[in-house]
Amino acid sequence: MPIVTSYNPNGRKEIKQAISYPDYALIKTKLQHVMQIDKHAGMDGKYLIRSTYFDNFANKVLTEKKEGFINRDKYRVRIYGKSSAVINLERKSKRNNITFKTKCAISQAEYEKMRVGQISWMEADDRGLVRDLYQEMNYSQLRPTTVVDYEREAYVYPFGNVRVTFDSKVQSSLRNTDMFNQSLPMVDVLEPNLVILEVKYDEYLPDIIKYLLQSVDTRAEAYSKYQLSRMYG
Repeated sequence: MPIVTSYNPNGRKEIKQAISYPDYALIKTKLQHVMQIDKHAGMDGKYLIRSTYFDNFANKVLTEKKEGFINRDKYRVRIYGKSSAVINLERKSKRNNITFKTKCAISQAEYEKMRVGQISWMEADDRGLVRDLYQEMNYSQLRPTTVVDYEREAYVYPFGNVRVTFDSKVQSSLRNTDMFNQSLPMVDVLEPNLVILEVKYDEYLPDIIKYLLQSVDTRAEAYSKYQLSRMYG
């Protein structure tokens, strides 16, 4: 099964920061006149994302994020609405502030094997991304580390391939990685009056979108949901 490279194979640019709820409400009202809501959203315009992030005992991935490494990789397994219908292994890579995202489908049984360290089958797997993760799990001792839940509201704009998302109700399982447990205990890690804004685009950000986002400080420190999830361990 081939690897699927999301978005632009040449990479995408990304702005990510926390904004106040009033700012979210204002920006959302503006965007609704220009952008289309994501086709995967529910009746309320939102959908639930659950991701399990990989790291090692030395917190390699977390440290590289905190210290702002310009070249770094982050592996995760992602599902939607706590359902096992769609399960993707994803790698999000940063190369000189350009973001690349690669993904392939895996099964629940394969994730459970990863979770307990049964990884020998991954070495010769048909999926290149699975083989790449095997190398990281074998040599860097990456393992599933924490589960992160959040609600996402997404808007799209065709010119520049722009995607604007608002993430709220970010929760962490701490060190519990039983991601298919519908009753997995979670704790809130994002202040209730904050929303994480992400803006992703290809070569350029259209002027109309710049105008609608003019209240956003694009120089502000990026907010990482994985980093938030590790606040307590």
